[in-house]
Amino acid sequence: MIIIDRITLFSSFDLAALALLFLLWMGIGWRIEHPSARHPSTSMLIAGYRKAWMREMVTRQPRIFDAQILGTLRQGTAFFASTCVIALGGTLALIGNADRVAGVAEDITQSDRPAIVWQIKLMVLALLLTNAFLKFVWANRLFGYCSVLMAAVPNNIDDPKAYHRAEQAAEINIAAARSFNRGLRSIYFALAAAAWLVGAWALALAALITFTVIWRREFASHSRKVLLNA
Repeated sequence: MIIIDRITLFSSFDLAALALLFLLWMGIGWRIEHPSARHPSTSMLIAGYRKAWMREMVTRQPRIFDAQILGTLRQGTAFFASTCVIALGGTLALIGNADRVAGVAEDITQSDRPAIVWQIKLMVLALLLTNAFLKFVWANRLFGYCSVLMAAVPNNIDDPKAYHRAEQAAEINIAAARSFNRGLRSIYFALAAAAWLVGAWALALAALITFTVIWRREFASHSRKVLLNA
């Protein structure tokens, strides 16, 4: 009954906008990771280059360059993970001080809503940030696994294990990048979720804009055209 009472605090437009946010978030993620063969996403194209990278690494001596690249990738995941922690801490602080948030929001929207409404809206934001944090942490760990596999690749290119282990490193590298990209998408839609504080129409608009921006970067960007011109 408590959950039902909470739901009744929101209009049908609020619920529809929230459903749209999650639908677009999951939908664009699935499409990016499962594109058509004729129109691959930028992420899938980069996955092919990651495999090529690991194959080239087998014959590259010394492999300091490869280690530096992987170290940079790990630094990126660590940076975004720490950023999510900071953002999540600030969001939880706002949830605990919802009365002030309600006061500011009421001045903007000219609506009188109970504090629990703003707390629930902030919880959606916190949920997306938490998901992003977990994805970045896992990506960081996978890049660590990849570094171990790269170090295990024999220096002798005639060793039958050389290219096999390079392929293993490539698959782990791709999995790490996939988790990293999922974390980024969670941050993008977390920013869109913040628009719910203004109203349902703002949430729906922000979700659609976020979806469009991500779609363009993955399927219609200049960088994708460059990657296709292999």
